[in-house]
Amino acid sequence: MELQFLTETRRHLHQHPELSMEEFNTTAFIKSRLDALHISYECPLPTGVIAKIEGSGSTAVGFRADIDALPILEENTCDYKSTVDHVMHACGHDGHTAMLLGFAGRVKQLADSGRLNTTVYFIFQPSEETMAGANQLISAYDFGPLAGIYGLHMMPDNEEGTILSKPGPLTASATEYRFFISGTSAHVANKEQGQSAGEALAFILNQLSQLQHYHLPGLRQNIVHIGKFSAGEAINTVPSTGYLEGTIRTFDMANLAVVKEQMARIRTACETLTGVSVELKFAEGYPPTINDEAAYQLMQQAAGATDLTWIEKDDPYLFGEDFAFYSGAAPTAFAFLGCRNEAKGFVTGLHTATFNFDEAILLKGIDLFEAILQQHEVQS
Repeated sequence: MELQFLTETRRHLHQHPELSMEEFNTTAFIKSRLDALHISYECPLPTGVIAKIEGSGSTAVGFRADIDALPILEENTCDYKSTVDHVMHACGHDGHTAMLLGFAGRVKQLADSGRLNTTVYFIFQPSEETMAGANQLISAYDFGPLAGIYGLHMMPDNEEGTILSKPGPLTASATEYRFFISGTSAHVANKEQGQSAGEALAFILNQLSQLQHYHLPGLRQNIVHIGKFSAGEAINTVPSTGYLEGTIRTFDMANLAVVKEQMARIRTACETLTGVSVELKFAEGYPPTINDEAAYQLMQQAAGATDLTWIEKDDPYLFGEDFAFYSGAAPTAFAFLGCRNEAKGFVTGLHTATFNFDEAILLKGIDLFEAILQQHEVQS
């Protein structure tokens, strides 16, 4: 019955995906499932849900699932394919949501039988993919003291039955940057009368390529990625406008500060050398997800009570994850649940148009959540 619940729940969500901060029907569906389980909840944001089951003791913990989808046209041929054009659950959030609902059902049974000491929060969070829904949620809702907040994420790079994490930094911070260049146009015959946005762009490109080499620690992993750039208007004029954008990935916020400071210096130097005007803007993204040492050890010990195989990663992932913001509310631990199944063809990566998985793996995720709760029950 539990697997049937998970399968039906996940496939309904997969067929009806919604983008970040547009998850109104998803929120209504989650509430209907919680109503059927007789679990109380609140909605501090327009979308998303925080459910709560009271324990008899003073300890409280939280478990999080993200609920939004991606602007991707699904290419799977399954009978539960997305019914929304160019919107797809390509990152496993439908599975995360179904898994947390299934776990809520188990915890409700514990509470109804008088065997729950720890209060449990079930965090169905909107807008993980954009707009930092986690940060918005913890700003809008007071959880009170929490012993920990835990999260799982599907990972098709690793086989079913594995769980991957590491102490300390697990995912990178993600910050976008943009240079806007304004020069002065002139005919190529009188090019000295212009201030070339092309010259300025070349200078910025060269300086950005030197950032890691000269200004950041050699033993630290950092990425200053140049994603897009352009300059100019016509074949026979001095370029009067230019543009450059990219992303910064790092696991150390001090390194991020160095990158931003050096970019500001590059902007100033470019204006001085080329005579153009340069505007630099940052779009603050997600901080790095850093596993709390005690919470990580508790999660690892809990995994030992399941049939999951724990894999400790050597290096962190270079993508961003807004679970990072929950560390401002409680000690946190995050891990990736392997869901690769070559026999069934579930082998493509996250954010691809053919990402898929077998819902049976969600039972193992619930087992881990339950084992984490039991660890807290023993300690409370």
